Amino acid sequence: MTRYDRRFWFLAAGLAATSGYVDAIGFLRLGGFFVSFMSGNSTRFAVGAVTDVHVAYVAGALIAGFAAGVAGGTWLSLRHGGGRLPVSLLLMGALLALAAASDGRSPAMATSLMMAAAMGAANTIFQRDGEVSIGVTYMTGTLVKCVQRLTAALMGSGPRWAWLPYALLWMGLVVGACGGAAVFGVVGTAGVWLAVATVVLLAVYARAIGRPHTP
Repeated sequence: MTRYDRRFWFLAAGLAATSGYVDAIGFLRLGGFFVSFMSGNSTRFAVGAVTDVHVAYVAGALIAGFAAGVAGGTWLSLRHGGGRLPVSLLLMGALLALAAASDGRSPAMATSLMMAAAMGAANTIFQRDGEVSIGVTYMTGTLVKCVQRLTAALMGSGPRWAWLPYALLWMGLVVGACGGAAVFGVVGTAGVWLAVATVVLLAVYARAIGRPHTP
């Protein structure tokens, strides 16, 4: 995160907020499953495999949908190289639009799978040397890095503000999730349309700031 220009911090935080927003809607819609947090779904899959086959089915399907989104985003990044930021963002937006449009018109699980695929694609937007450099839906590592750098700063053995971009990313996801929970209570899954609009704006911003340059 710290190896990116600050303009990309805000893009990453915006993506994290959007992901948190969508995940909160998915969590409430699915009654405790996630569309972006695959560690949680993996645990639910394992527990379900032993105690409740239906739980394992739902968790496994969401993991597969997420993986499909990662595959699609990776394919785009390999095909389009430096231009992958806006293209991958548009893939994410298109999948979210399909999810929102299909709500009530197709099996409920199909909508949730498209939301999961969109979250998978979101994690391929920031890459360096073929690896994910900023994960925008999973925050355990981000929180660890934030606390490590904050501790080092307080002890005087590290840069004073190196913790800030990680805190920004984590707070983005939390604030977005709060928004998703609030909106879901009013309009349900239709709230995903707001995420679609946000992703389009983020794609325009990504296009404007250009290709990221990292050491």
